[in-house]
Amino acid sequence: MIGLPDGSVVNSSGGTAYLALRPLLADYVLSMPRGAQVIYPKDSAQIVSMGDIFPGAKVLEAGVGSGALTCSLLRAVGERGEVHSFELREEFAAVARKNVAAFFGNEMPNWHLTIGDVADNGTEGFDRIILDMLSPQDALDMVAKSLLPGGVFIGYIATTTQLSDLVEALREYGGFTEPLAWETLVRDWHAEGLAVRPDHRMIAHTAFLVRARKLAPGVTAPLRRRKPSKGIEAYQAKKAVAAAGAAALAAAEPVELAEISE
Repeated sequence: MIGLPDGSVVNSSGGTAYLALRPLLADYVLSMPRGAQVIYPKDSAQIVSMGDIFPGAKVLEAGVGSGALTCSLLRAVGERGEVHSFELREEFAAVARKNVAAFFGNEMPNWHLTIGDVADNGTEGFDRIILDMLSPQDALDMVAKSLLPGGVFIGYIATTTQLSDLVEALREYGGFTEPLAWETLVRDWHAEGLAVRPDHRMIAHTAFLVRARKLAPGVTAPLRRRKPSKGIEAYQAKKAVAAAGAAALAAAEPVELAEISE
């Protein structure tokens, strides 16, 4: 196999023929060692495209997981760009570091990996920020401070509850455009002569993506001209109940347990 061009056929000692091709990034991330669940190629592609990750961009991401999205970001920003990654768990960061180095063939000088909470990030001037974490809305103070005006924020979340919380938090926080939320479903097709039909299996829901852009300082986005929905009313009622419960719990006096003697 050594010295042959991509797309060559090699035979094993047992006579079995194999087609030898250098793996694509999409092939690599689905077979590389994992510390955490990887972001699927279909979602990485959406993040790079809809997030407008461009050559020379300065990008912040958290958490790194196994490094799948990191590879896509490093490719997109090129040598002139920077990718700053945060990961809470040291064992995940170690796996990601090895995976990224294995894919590119060496450690990337424009990749800065930090083990810690992204909310503590003190670097500013980012063009793009991508957060893959349980509660990305908890880091909105950091996002607002670190993202340049016109910059793109993308949240990667798994459930409808997280989706609702992030979208409403962005609206309430202010200083961002109206959030756009979506998911991507990918279905292969069988095509053989006149037998053209969808495959029986598909890659359906893996995550939701939420995108918003930061506004200039002091600017408020125009109000949506849309009839208020019952969903908004239910969400506000839910928040009011939760806030009331938290206030009652904080105001409750601690109960001392008397020692029981026989």
